[in-house]
Amino acid sequence: MGNRTEQTDVLVIGGGTAGFGAAIAAGRQGLRVTLLEATSKIGGVMAFCPGMPWGGAYPMDRIIGGLIEELTERLASMDPPAAEKRACTLENFGPEIVYDHDIATSTMFEMLEEAGVRIRLGTIAIQPHLEGYSISAVECCDRIGPFTIKPRIVIDCSGDGDISAKAGVPHVLGDATGNMMAVTVSFFMIGVDRARAFADPDPYFQKYAAQGIADGRLHADLAKLYLMSGFHDGAVFCNSVHVRGVDGTDPVAVASATQEGRRRCHQLAQFLRSDVPGFEDAHMSMLSPSVGVRETRKLQGMYRLTGEDLLRATKFADGIVACDNPVDDVMRAEGDMTHDAAIENGQYYTIPFRSLVPETISNLMFAGRILSADPVAFASVRGMPQCMAMGQATGTAAVLSVRFDVPVQDVSTGLLVEELSRQGINRLAVPSLSEG
Repeated sequence: MGNRTEQTDVLVIGGGTAGFGAAIAAGRQGLRVTLLEATSKIGGVMAFCPGMPWGGAYPMDRIIGGLIEELTERLASMDPPAAEKRACTLENFGPEIVYDHDIATSTMFEMLEEAGVRIRLGTIAIQPHLEGYSISAVECCDRIGPFTIKPRIVIDCSGDGDISAKAGVPHVLGDATGNMMAVTVSFFMIGVDRARAFADPDPYFQKYAAQGIADGRLHADLAKLYLMSGFHDGAVFCNSVHVRGVDGTDPVAVASATQEGRRRCHQLAQFLRSDVPGFEDAHMSMLSPSVGVRETRKLQGMYRLTGEDLLRATKFADGIVACDNPVDDVMRAEGDMTHDAAIENGQYYTIPFRSLVPETISNLMFAGRILSADPVAFASVRGMPQCMAMGQATGTAAVLSVRFDVPVQDVSTGLLVEELSRQGINRLAVPSLSEG
């Protein structure tokens, strides 16, 4: 095919919720945006774990605003509605958004198209090339073969931060000992009598699970069953099968964990049908195509968000989204599943823009679960709504970087926060818009 080279203003790597937010924010303000997604579907964890609720969208029971609010309203206003706000069944979590998975992802594609974003599916970013402290080109590959993109700004929303790491951004894997949160394989049970299924006062079905484990019919890690009412009647989302000790940056390990997780999902589906009232006539559907990975690299930014910042309910001057999620830590090594409150009830903190910006590379930002955060803060900030807002912030910052011809490190955070507030993101530290 010869040498294929493309030019773009903004290259967004990864089409999850963060990449969606980044691409739309930059595209709507007139920049040429190319969005690369390695799989055949945008959505990130929405694609890997179809039906995963959007948790964390309502700090202190008020939506964070911005693109997640726009997407939710677009879905909720359909006839019939395709999304709604519901209380989460898990401790310490506030309300969440449940939605029709297929309509939601189709709507996200439409919003990207409307913003003029060029979407390239089945495309992998392989290697960055640097000139000094700037990324001049990124080698990519699709089914035709290799090609090169020359961007003005790169926004890494890949989940693993491969390009940022290859560009020399310092990072850590997992927690201080290298342990990463378990990966998940999810599925739906369809045709459930939900009134009977959720009649038991124990939200985690521990009595049933204990019997299944004692009989050797369930894996020992299934002591708590995370079962949630799906968007449609008779649907139950099963977010229970977690596989420990998986390096999400290793494709061989991910493939092995996917198959192991699917085996456990089939076992759980059979167990639900045979042992749990209300599931007798139900069947499995929408089994994850691959594991959902929660945690791999945490990149080093201009600021590292910490658990202490959360405890103090810090509202940064360059905060770009509010959050009050619990510290949702999922089965590291031999650890348990925990949902400990991160801050006092009735408080929230904000995620600073500086945690999305490397210290030296002048045209690179990152968003989503690769942000600069310690393990405690990371376990709170990683919800999909917050990731979408992080992306929206980096896409907006890309516009300011190009407009004023400055490195991303020198973007005016005052202007950025003011613009994000204008875009409808709530509770940011804009003096003229302060809520007191």
